[in-house]
Amino acid sequence: MRWGLRIAAGALAVATLLAGALLWGALRLVAPGPLTETVTVVIPRGSGLEAVATTLAEAGVVRSPLLFIFGARLSGSARDLKAGEYAFAAGISIDDVLEQMRRGRTVVHRLTVPEGLTSAQIVALLDKEAVLTGTVGARPKDGTLLPETYHFSWGDSREQLIERMQHAMTQVVAEAWKGRDKDLPYTSPEEALVMASIIEKETGVAAERARVAGVYVNRLQAGMRLQSDPTVIYAMTDGSGELGRALTRADLKLESPYNTYAVAGLPPGPIANPGKASILAALRPERHEFLYFVADGTGGHAFAKTLPDHNRNVARWRDMQRRQDVEAPATSD
Repeated sequence: MRWGLRIAAGALAVATLLAGALLWGALRLVAPGPLTETVTVVIPRGSGLEAVATTLAEAGVVRSPLLFIFGARLSGSARDLKAGEYAFAAGISIDDVLEQMRRGRTVVHRLTVPEGLTSAQIVALLDKEAVLTGTVGARPKDGTLLPETYHFSWGDSREQLIERMQHAMTQVVAEAWKGRDKDLPYTSPEEALVMASIIEKETGVAAERARVAGVYVNRLQAGMRLQSDPTVIYAMTDGSGELGRALTRADLKLESPYNTYAVAGLPPGPIANPGKASILAALRPERHEFLYFVADGTGGHAFAKTLPDHNRNVARWRDMQRRQDVEAPATSD
């Protein structure tokens, strides 16, 4: 009987110690951690629980790898922790670290692709994003990538982002094409994209896009050449980017299907990646009688119905150039 009491007492003592240890551990799991400021930690794919615990301890997120492992197993989340890039806040507890990793609340990066870039320029932007992986294979065709703000996480690939841009462009063009005007001088979404890319490069003023589109629609319908400087620049740079200087009269004689001073109609393909607003402008142009436009010195353009009026606008702009000692603008004449 005495032995039985001693065994029972011993078991009770052990149970009490275990309960105390568990209580202590549980309290440590919800206690504030050692971080004094937010820190970013990358947990590579394929990391086991021990490797995750060691990485977090080395980064100062947790004090003890063993306590983290204990918490993961106690909560049943040991197999649910997701890899990725995490931003852990100052004082974060082990319990909150586990919750953040279990839900995969990783750092979200943003990349804003401006309107009017060529595909070569967009690929260059992706190459600068260090958290992306892989390389872009063949350069995407111009006009196939939608300028927009894209969100991505550590470990996403550059090809994946390109595919998202292509998918977004396909959707925008398809939707815009449904609501197009019916008497346009282009008969396919691809031709509309060509027009949109020219509009995008000709003006950065939102209110002018539909008006510029109307000018080029009028010229096409009248059998006039578009005479768009950006198309010549595109031909001279092979779609790689900006020319870096003003065009000369000799440049306008360049032999290229993209030289709309020498070739009638639309060029064979887009000269940039236009945004949604320029795509809508190409498909719903402003109705007017303007056939010409030239920069007006305020960031916008002066529009004209006749060549004499246009020449007067050009003269005013060149006079302003001389006074301001600036380079010549792009014109359509």
